Parts: sequence; C-alpha cells; structure tokens
Amino acid sequence: MSVLTDVPTSTDDDSRTIETDILIIGAGPAGLYGAYYAGFRGLRVAVMDVLPQRGGQISAMYPEKPIFDIAGFPAVRGRDLVTNLVAQAEPYDPRYLLGHRAAELSHDPDGSPVVRSDQGAVVRAGAVVITGGVGTFTPRPLPAGEDYLGRGQVYFVPDPADHTDHDVVVVGGGDSAFDWAATLAPIARSVRLVHRTDRFRAHRASVEKVRTLGIEIITDSEVSALHGTAHVEQVELRHRITKDTRLLPARTVVAALGFIADLGPLQTWGLTLQARKIAVDTRMATNLPRVFAAGDITDYPGKVRLISVGFGEVATAVNNAATVIDPEAALFPGHSTEKEN
Repeated sequence: MSVLTDVPTSTDDDSRTIETDILIIGAGPAGLYGAYYAGFRGLRVAVMDVLPQRGGQISAMYPEKPIFDIAGFPAVRGRDLVTNLVAQAEPYDPRYLLGHRAAELSHDPDGSPVVRSDQGAVVRAGAVVITGGVGTFTPRPLPAGEDYLGRGQVYFVPDPADHTDHDVVVVGGGDSAFDWAATLAPIARSVRLVHRTDRFRAHRASVEKVRTLGIEIITDSEVSALHGTAHVEQVELRHRITKDTRLLPARTVVAALGFIADLGPLQTWGLTLQARKIAVDTRMATNLPRVFAAGDITDYPGKVRLISVGFGEVATAVNNAATVIDPEAALFPGHSTEKEN
C-alpha cells in the first residue's frame, strides 16, 4: 500500500503518468471497499481523494461515533470501520493519492479515461469509479473564530485525546455538535454546548445523552468573539434576545455548524446529474464511457443512501468496469470463499 502526496507534475514522459486498471475517486467507505474488490478481481487500483486521510466524512466528522447500520456489526466505531476497510484492501497494494482533487477528465484515443488532479497528478485508467459521497464538503465557518483556526478553533475532532483537560465550547445544534460534546465530556476539564435557538437538529437521544452527562447547554446565544493571545482563551457569547454578553473559558472551540456540499470540478465533466447527484443505471454506469459511480454521490429511482448500500453498489460498479476493461472477463468472478488463500 502506498500513499502518494507528491507526484510528478510533468506529463511529457509517459512513464511519469500513473497507469492503473481502475481509478477510484473518493476514499470513503464505498471507495475503500471498491479498492478491496478491484484487488480481489486482480485489478490494479488507485484511489484519489481531496482529503489528506482515508475515510471520507467518517474520518473528518465522526471517527468516534458508533455506526449501527453496517451488516454484521451491532455497532462499530467510525475510526475502526475505516481501519478495517483499509486493512481489507491492503493485500492488493492500492495506490492512494491523498490531498488531490480530481480536476479534469479526458479520454485517450483508445477510450481510456485520464484524470488530472489539482496537484498535477495524471492517472490513466481502464475505468473510473466515482465514490465521492456528497462531493467536496466545506465546513460552515464560525465568523467570529476564523482568526483562531489552528489556534484552538477547529471544525472536526479526529482525535479527542488532543483536547484532554481542555475547557471546550461546542457550537452547533446538530448531531455532530452533540456527539462531540458527549465524546469530549469524559476527558475535558469542562464542556459547554452553545446554540442560537432552543430547537436542535440532533436526534432526541443525542440531546438526552448530553443532558444526562450534565453538560451545560446554552441556547438563544451566538459566539460574538474569541479572545486570547497565541491561543484562544475565552469565548464571548451574546444572547440573541436580551443582547447580554457572557465570557466562557475555552482552550478548544468546536464549530459544528454543518457543511456545504459541492460536486466541484465533477460538474464540468459532462456527467448527467439529478438533484446534484450523478445519474447511474443498474450497472452503476454513468453516461460517460468507462466512468461508473457508487455510493451517496449517485442517484436512481429508489435510491437509499446508506453505507451498506454503497458497499453493494461499488462491487457492482467494479465488476461491470472489469468487463469493460476486458470484454472476455466474467461479470461475476465467483465468491471470495471459492478463492485459495
């Protein structure tokens, strides 16, 4: 398994172009399972993702959150699911291009897709499988906290241990905000959750869990300023109705205000889109030659957006891509239990 974060930008020499059978765009759960399945079929595979780590939204937004709808697991922590998916694909040595946004798509004269990243990577593949989830997602900013990004203000909490013994203020009213508050409560010095209204988007069970933990929930308030020298030290709140202000101690401020999803450059590739999703047929094929898609980024009649559904879709995509790459290949390669270890 190799992780490529620096690849040649010149394409004059063909030997400097990455050659692979299947390029998977998106290193979330569906993409990682696709890397395993392509390897299982004996195909070379490369995986490209704009994020600097594998796991997609799970790694970026809720690595510590239990996931309950994965077949065979009554519950599995997000971080553990990603670790297991990476390990499952590892024997087939996928090449990872992390921190690379898929920017341009073209086709060689023989029909092979060629994808160029915003970092200069050039990948020539037999087929492309897009598993980009919701596309590129950008956190909604905390206006008062932009000057403190990297100095105490964060959007995600990939490793809760980094905030041990901190005074923590979580801003937001959705599931992520309540999940982070509950996760950090056992290790932080203090945790407070701030939301601009007294109505929450989070599930009732998540709200009740935070209340049960004794975490202070401050409603009808907004963050008006962050204070500190080299690092955030205080959060200033302003009540939306009374306009009263209040200062809270803070070493960590988690802005969990949701995110803005965007298909980015994929919108310029000529893909047929439906409600900002990629339209696919029963083979998970798009309208473009040798380009397939799977997971949450796709749309078709009856579509259900679950991680478990994405696993099946990407296996379908890879199997059909294999027959496009080699018309003599069988669509169904047999069960894994039929293969020799």
